[in-house]
Amino acid sequence: MKFGVSIFSTHFSATPTEIAIEAERLGFESMFVSEHSHIPVDTQFALGGEVPMAYRSMFDPFVALGAAAAVTSKINLGTAICIVPQHDPINCAKAVSTIDQISNGRMIFGVGAGWNPPEMENHRVAFQDRFKITRERLAAMKQFWTQEEAEYDGDLVKITRSWQWPKPVQQPHPPILIAGAGPNILKRVVALGNGWLPVFATEWHDSLAGKLNSLDALPEINAETRRLEEEAGVARTSISAMGLPPEPKFIDFLEEHGVERMVLNLPNDNRDAAFEQMHAHADAIAAYQK
Repeated sequence: MKFGVSIFSTHFSATPTEIAIEAERLGFESMFVSEHSHIPVDTQFALGGEVPMAYRSMFDPFVALGAAAAVTSKINLGTAICIVPQHDPINCAKAVSTIDQISNGRMIFGVGAGWNPPEMENHRVAFQDRFKITRERLAAMKQFWTQEEAEYDGDLVKITRSWQWPKPVQQPHPPILIAGAGPNILKRVVALGNGWLPVFATEWHDSLAGKLNSLDALPEINAETRRLEEEAGVARTSISAMGLPPEPKFIDFLEEHGVERMVLNLPNDNRDAAFEQMHAHADAIAAYQK
């Protein structure tokens, strides 16, 4: 099992460079940052109540990861997640490959289609098109990463024959982890990505359906994923689990069912809290591994 950390990097949290340096020193395999470009005032928060300040205040993920890459040498650096419908695919492909270059192949591209209609619409994307445009933009980005002359002709994304360098260090491109829940998520993971980035609920109730994932469903999820992979003729996809603490009962269950990575949350309300939690996570992992 690999262990990573994730934080909503903001102007009032620990900085991405501070987190990356300490996470690498403590032996974490990866560090992830999240994204919201902005939050319209009329947003209906997916988990209920007022939209937390951290959602309104996140640093640009690619600038944050570029800064983290400059001060580290081993730890993998990822988005959890990049909201693909909010990005021009040409610029996004360039940002991902640039970070992969300056980090010497340490970029992990966690992506999602987004949940907030007014935020999406401010980016001139119809909310009902978010999955289709995510699919097309990812396909276009793969063209830029893998072809000397990239070209894409979709319904929503059209790019004429173009050159773009640098190519990523990782071949054919950095791993793409698809985040999400719901009835079609596994089809998207197998069709579009190299892995799944689910958020699991420690305690399940039906109101979480479509937002989070049930841990009890993991064996069934694995069986369905293997079936879809075989049907599509693609390589086995990975699972990087978020939302769970590093307690032995969770680690054992995830390992039993082939989960590759646990991504552990860090507080974003202040710097000291983030470091305290990161050290507590490291201590819990060390105790488990003894």
